[in-house]
Amino acid sequence: MATTNINVRVDSMLKQEAEALFNDLGLNMSSAINMFLRSAIMHNGIPFEVKRQTPNEETKAALGEYEEMKKNLGNYKRYDSFDEILDEVFADA
Repeated sequence: MATTNINVRVDSMLKQEAEALFNDLGLNMSSAINMFLRSAIMHNGIPFEVKRQTPNEETKAALGEYEEMKKNLGNYKRYDSFDEILDEVFADA
């Protein structure tokens, strides 16, 4: 069977993590990509669910609090540096 090349640009950390995973599974990158492509053809689509992540209730509440803080900056204490925050935290401890 004739082969051809596919060039794909990915984040370098993603590539390293994927290579480590595939190596643990006894695969190389080329074999893993071939498995994905064959699975996509067999499923007649992406072989896994593709959807937006929905934040949980705690995350939704935190995002709501953040929006409230942005609207009313004067109601909240502001810091010039992370060290300033730490100093306050350690002083209260």
